[in-house]
Amino acid sequence: MPGVWRGCELGQRPAAVQPTGWEQLDQALPGGGWPSRSLTEVLTPQPAVLEWRLLSFALGRIAAQGRQIVTIAPPRHPYLPGLQQAGLDERCFVWIQADQPAERLWAVEQLIKSNACGAIVAWLPQTRPEQLRRLQVGAQSCDAPVFLCRPETARREPSAAPLRVLASPGLDWTLRLQILKRRGPAMSEAISLPSMPGSLGSIIMPRLRQPSRFFCPEVPAHAVDRFVPASHPQWDATAQ
Repeated sequence: MPGVWRGCELGQRPAAVQPTGWEQLDQALPGGGWPSRSLTEVLTPQPAVLEWRLLSFALGRIAAQGRQIVTIAPPRHPYLPGLQQAGLDERCFVWIQADQPAERLWAVEQLIKSNACGAIVAWLPQTRPEQLRRLQVGAQSCDAPVFLCRPETARREPSAAPLRVLASPGLDWTLRLQILKRRGPAMSEAISLPSMPGSLGSIIMPRLRQPSRFFCPEVPAHAVDRFVPASHPQWDATAQ
């Protein structure tokens, strides 16, 4: 029946989306990218390390349109040369410093209500479920994508955000992304995304683009029909 969404199908949102920069990830997200008029939670083991690598492509496209990127309370000072290399013009970049949780929440709410910026990226490590619910209600009238960066431990907490992703570092300059929640069927397998920082791409030696090949995990030969964790990686001299 037209207009009926089934839980076993990936939702197709009518609102605009921003491509992520990875076709594999776009195919896994409802609508084919980062959604507007909705919250997106980005969970990471350490704050302000992987968020920029994950969001830089979409934020760069928004900045290229002359729209402002507003960040709220990043735990580390944004590295301007790195942002410029990702296409984020400093003239389109606004940094709001807010130390208290209440100040951060208030700033996010006001930006959502104003609907005047191209994208909102906020670090909210301490947020209650009812506060997230209020932000989600407001975001439904906001044309900008709203990204809430939170710690990995928040995955155990309830959240009204329709899209929740967990980003962690992977092997060989990759970004390991697990979609914890989306409008569609559950996704148990993580996605591996090539994500070498742009500043390294032109200077790193070819043999160091896959550093994992220098390590050979040893597994006991008698380990049959049962899981045996690999021992500590050891140097493989033949890979030189």
